[in-house]
Amino acid sequence: MDGTLVDSEKLWGVALEDLAVRAGGRLSAEARLAMVGTSMPVSMAIFRDDMGQPDRPPAPDVAWLTERVAELFADGLAWRPGAQELLLAVREAGLPTALVTSTARRLAEVALKTLGAENFDVLVCGDEVQRPKPDPEPYLTAAGLLGVPIGECVAIEDSPSGVASAVAAGARVIAVPSDVELPSHDGILVRASLVGIDVPFLAAISI
Repeated sequence: MDGTLVDSEKLWGVALEDLAVRAGGRLSAEARLAMVGTSMPVSMAIFRDDMGQPDRPPAPDVAWLTERVAELFADGLAWRPGAQELLLAVREAGLPTALVTSTARRLAEVALKTLGAENFDVLVCGDEVQRPKPDPEPYLTAAGLLGVPIGECVAIEDSPSGVASAVAAGARVIAVPSDVELPSHDGILVRASLVGIDVPFLAAISI
C-alpha cells in the first residue's frame, strides 16, 4: 500500500520526524530508509536505536505515531503513477485482489477511503499476522483467503521487505521502487512505475 499504490511514505516520514522531535532528537535519513516497508515493531526498534534511547517505552510512541499518521492520511492520499488505472482494470476483469500491507488495520482503513474498499476482496494488515514482512506469512495468508494458489498470484511491491515476503511465498513479483532502490534478480521484474502495466501484462508474467 504505502509507496506502491499511494504516495504515503512521505507522510510517514513527516510523522516520524515529528515523533523524533518529541523524543528530543532528529531522525537520520539512514534510519528512515531502513524503516520503509517494515512492521511497526521493527520500525520502532530502528527509531529507538537511532534516537540513542534503547529503553524508550514503545507503546506510547506507537499510539502517538498511529494517530499522527491517521491525521495525515485523512487529508487525502495521492496515487502512485499508474496504480489507480491498474487496480481498476484488474477489478473490471474480475480478478481476485488482496491488499497486503505492513501497516496496521486502523491506518489501512483510513487509506481505503482513497483506495476504495470495494477494490479488494481481502485485506491483510501488519498487526494481523504472527510474522510480518519479510516473512512469507502475509502473502500466503492473502492467497489462502482468496482461494488462489500463491504461484498464480502477482505481487506488486516497492520495498525490500515486501519483495522478500512475496518471493519467499512463491508469488510472481513486480517491484516498483519508491524511496528505496530495488535490484533486479530472478523472479522479480523491476519497473520504474505501474504506467503501462495492464491485465494482459500481468497474465503474461504469471504463467
